[in-house]
Amino acid sequence: METHVQIFLNKLSYASITVATLTILFLYLQTPETCVDRSDPNPKPHTRFPTSTCDFNPRYYASLDKRNRRIWSTKSWTTAVTSYAAFFQTLHISNHSRALIVSAGPGHAVVAMKELGVADVTGVELVDSPPLVSRADPHNLPFFDGVFDVGFGVYLDRALFPGRYVGEIERTVRRDGLCVVAVEECGPGEVEMVLRLFKKSRFVRAKNVTLAGEFRTGIILKVESSS
Repeated sequence: METHVQIFLNKLSYASITVATLTILFLYLQTPETCVDRSDPNPKPHTRFPTSTCDFNPRYYASLDKRNRRIWSTKSWTTAVTSYAAFFQTLHISNHSRALIVSAGPGHAVVAMKELGVADVTGVELVDSPPLVSRADPHNLPFFDGVFDVGFGVYLDRALFPGRYVGEIERTVRRDGLCVVAVEECGPGEVEMVLRLFKKSRFVRAKNVTLAGEFRTGIILKVESSS
């Protein structure tokens, strides 16, 4: 009985293989005539390709530099940069400072800082936007302790772990340096809640501002301890 079953299964396998082979051959011979070389009077199956693979029309690929220049020339970009620059001017940052922009997005704040004369500006985000912004996790910044004079967290209110987000900015800013964060526009009560996240910085002031078209509250602190 087992022998008959085995023979039947073998025959079934052979039949399946045969059907599969014939099906593949049929599909190969029936490749759509969507992209046949018209100069070939007798096109062979292997000369037929889908339109997506033999469309010889020239394609224009903008270089990263050209694409960026196109974006940076838009009104929305320049308006956003101007709003950040106006906020940074109130911080009186030295041109010799080393600045860190966390959650930098496409780089509006980075450009604004540079336009104010700060030469050493580092922007980080979960997704990089070269050449302005590099990829890094805001909750685990790849920098040594106290290497920056200013640390700016653009979107603290959108951080997955606000305490860790703030802690990393504090860690990377030197003693007497500035820690600046922006949150959705809020009052003194909410500002006080934000201040509790900081462990070694002293509150300087809070200011309602418009950044990239959003009403935000900028909170400025000074780092008092390096440990």
